[in-house]
Amino acid sequence: MHQTPEGRPVYRLLTGKDDRAFCERVSEALAQGWQLYGSPSMAWDEGHLCMKVAQAVVWHKADAIKR
Repeated sequence: MHQTPEGRPVYRLLTGKDDRAFCERVSEALAQGWQLYGSPSMAWDEGHLCMKVAQAVVWHKADAIKR
């Protein structure tokens, strides 16, 4: 199995406010070699009056699938 940056688990769920900073976090993960896993999710956060988003990423997708 390939070593992930900073010893992170092979699966990560990136979450945050739907803004430029979140998009930059996802873009940075992709540039490091992470791959998108599934579709993004969005939900309205009534407490903060903003849209929250989540995107799963995996490190070397084939290595993350257990057989």
